[in-house]
This record gives sequence, C-alpha cells and structure tokens, in this order.
Amino acid sequence: MQLALKYLVTSTPSAEVFLKIPVGQSILLENVSWQAFETLLVELGEHRAARLAYAQGILEIMAPLPEQEYYKEAIGVLIQDLADVVDIDYEILGSTTWKRQDLLAGVEPDNCFYFQNESVIRGKLDFDLTKDPPPDLVLEIDVTHKSLDRFPIYARLGVPEIWRYEKGQIKIYQLQGNGYVETSTSLTFPLIPIQ
Repeated sequence: MQLALKYLVTSTPSAEVFLKIPVGQSILLENVSWQAFETLLVELGEHRAARLAYAQGILEIMAPLPEQEYYKEAIGVLIQDLADVVDIDYEILGSTTWKRQDLLAGVEPDNCFYFQNESVIRGKLDFDLTKDPPPDLVLEIDVTHKSLDRFPIYARLGVPEIWRYEKGQIKIYQLQGNGYVETSTSLTFPLIPIQ
C-alpha cells in the first residue's frame, strides 16, 4: 500500500511524502498535529485499506493482513449471533474512526458494536464523543502486533469493553479506572462463557 501524505511534514507544509507500507506492517510517526491527523482522515477517505490510531501527537498507520480481515468478520458474526441468541438489539459500526480532539485521541477498531447504548445512537450516522457514548464493545484483531498501544486510547475515549483476538484466543478486557483488566466474562454477554 502506498500513501501520499501532505501536511505531515512540518518543515515543509506543502511537501508531499510517499510512504510504502507493506501489508501486515505499520508505520509510526511522531510530532503529528491534530490538524494533520484530521486532514489525513479526510484525504484518505472512508474506503481505504489503512487503519489509523492517534495518541497525543503519535500517529500509527497500519495496512491490515487478509488474515486480520478474516478474523474481524468471523468474530464479528459470532458477536452478532450471540446478540441474536440472547435477544439484544445492537448496531455495528465496523472500523469507524472514534476521536476526541480535547483528549488528542483517535482510533479505528477492527470492528465495534453498540448494545447497552444502542437505543441512544439508533439511526445516527454522525457522532460526537463529547456528547455521544463510545461503542460498548470494540474488537481488536492482533495478528501483526500493532506498534501503538491502543488500549490507553480506548480508555481515554471511555470504551467499556475490548475483545482482543490474538494467537487463536479471544481475551476480554473491561475498563476499570483509567485502564483495562482482563476478565473471563463479558459485560454484554455475562451469562455466556466466551472462552
């Protein structure tokens, strides 16, 4: 994957930089302004292969592997099936960009869901995390070991639950205080042994 990135070069704002990111790899850029992050999101558009994460001036751009996309879809279907079995309404928002400028935090999960707050966001297509709740559950597929730790970003955004797939296992993390704690039960599906 090749990206043409303007606005990320602080010494020459009009310069254009070309980055080649092999599939399954990521690149980490430091001293990236919030405005540059926002501009990059607009320039790349919604239909792209790359996933971005931003934390206080550090930007990660990642090109997911087909394996990552496979597990994203398979586990996403599993989550939907679980919700159907226990008769919980839900909304799926995929790899939506969740961000808050006041926290200098932005992230694109592999997939995300609303369950507890589904009725609050039902029908919405434009979100403002200073007013709207974050997703109730995000899914992170870790087959490439992302460079930027996304958990602190999710914690700042207030995401209550993360499911992380890594090395053939799904691990569940719940937000407690300012960080996540691994747990054996899901907030969304407390009676179902996910493991």
